[in-house]
Order: sequence, then structure tokens, then C-alpha cells
Amino acid sequence: MEVSSNENHEYWMRLAIEEAHKAQSIGEVPIGAIIVRNGEIVGRGYNLRETTHDATAHAEMIAIREASERIGAWRLLDCTLYVTLEPCPMCAGAIVQGRVPLVVYGTPDPKAGCAGTLMNLLQEPRFNHRTELIEGVLREECGSLLSDFFRELRLRLKERKALLKASEAGLTAQQAEHIEQAEAEDVDIALSELDQFPPK
Repeated sequence: MEVSSNENHEYWMRLAIEEAHKAQSIGEVPIGAIIVRNGEIVGRGYNLRETTHDATAHAEMIAIREASERIGAWRLLDCTLYVTLEPCPMCAGAIVQGRVPLVVYGTPDPKAGCAGTLMNLLQEPRFNHRTELIEGVLREECGSLLSDFFRELRLRLKERKALLKASEAGLTAQQAEHIEQAEAEDVDIALSELDQFPPK
């Protein structure tokens, strides 16, 4: 039975999601990427910014480096990059520089997306290479990974803040929770910088 193109993209995106789960398991923002060439994965990556203290350690960058090393060339011709989140400016630039012909992404990035949301660097006509795009493959699943991650992060930070207040003021955890609820609005504003994706 022949697999349709859309089913094929979903298959590979699920493998990118597996990479995102690896990031999540070590406390990183869950973003994953794979690069496929002739039906074979030649590069994998997941977000490692916090772990490596490296602003360039995005999933796509790691996958691009691995694929280039494996192929033995910087031009990633005949490759498709699958990524759970729309590429940022840095990753979009690397994709163009690497001559990747096709990018498939899951969910848009409203704060840094450069594959059509804020701008489209992958199809900028003034560049000497343009990349084909397919967006929204397993969008809900990719988006939920991020929304759930940030929701849990908010809860952990609020709990930590409540415990700190309780220990400083000699309050019980229940009393601290009451104070925390009263200040929830202020806390949400402070935490908004962390949240690329609002909770559902």
C-alpha cells in the first residue's frame, strides 16, 4: 500500500516530536528536529540551550550540523528538515545557507517565527536560495507540547515562590498559598516573558 505524502510527513514529524520529548525530559523547551534524505534520517537534534549555555543550540542547528557531518557536505541538497516549531531567524538563516530544499514544521512561533509568521526568510526573493515550506503538520500535537511545558513551568515557579515566602515569613504552606493567589496576577505578568505559548 502506497503511503500518501501527508501521511509520510506525519510519520517523520512524529520522529521530530520524539526528539522534542528528549529536550523536555531534561528540562529544556521541547523542540525537536530531524533531517531526512532519501528516506533515511541523516540528522537529529533537540533544544539544548540551557544545558549547553549556548544560544545557538537550537534543534535545527544541531540537526543541520549532524547531517552535514554525516553527508560530508555543507549543502544539504535532497534533504527535508522536519521541526516541531517554526524556525527562528538564526535557524532560518542556517537553512538558507545549507541550501535545504524543503522545510516541514508543526506549529507557528508567534514571537520569533521566520517562515511566514513574523517574516519569511526562507522564501525571501533577494536571497540566492529559497526553501519550499509545508506548515501545520501535526500542529496541535506540536503546539500542546509547548503549551503544556510552559504551564507546568508556571506552576513550578509559583510553588517555589510560595515556599520561599513561607520560609522567610514563618508561614504555613497554606497561608503562603493564599498570599500567592492574591498576587497571582503580578506573578503572571512577571512570568509572561517565559511563555511563548499561552496556556490553554
